[in-house]
Amino acid sequence: MSTTTGNVDETYIREALKEAEQSLDSRDLPVGTIIVHQGAVIARAHHQVRLLRDPTAHAVIIAITQAANALQSDEMPEATIYVTQEPCAMCVGAILLSGAARLVFGASDQRHGACGSVVDLTSNERLNRRLAVVREVLAGECYALLRRASISA
Repeated sequence: MSTTTGNVDETYIREALKEAEQSLDSRDLPVGTIIVHQGAVIARAHHQVRLLRDPTAHAVIIAITQAANALQSDEMPEATIYVTQEPCAMCVGAILLSGAARLVFGASDQRHGACGSVVDLTSNERLNRRLAVVREVLAGECYALLRRASISA
């Protein structure tokens, strides 16, 4: 029995959703990130902006730092980054600088999304990095978690 890329992507987005739920305790935006390198999870993080009082403490940024430490490298060209919500410009910039091969996200972000919703930094030909992007994997579940957080806020 072979596993399709779609099923693998769904599996890791589900892991990212579990991570995102941890943000709810600190009333942070429930966004989770998982980074996979050569079939192994090397980083997992959730938004901690309010918890740390740090506007840069997005799940993607924290996870990239963990992954770089795990790999002992500032680049991760074989990595796939899974995130429950479309990354913002800051996060996409960090993803591009990391050299990650793929980005897979769940919910689009019509206010801050930098993968096509507001701007698309992932396909800007003027940048020297390319990134394969898979959009809206398990989007319904990702949107549901975001709605749950806005209702309890």
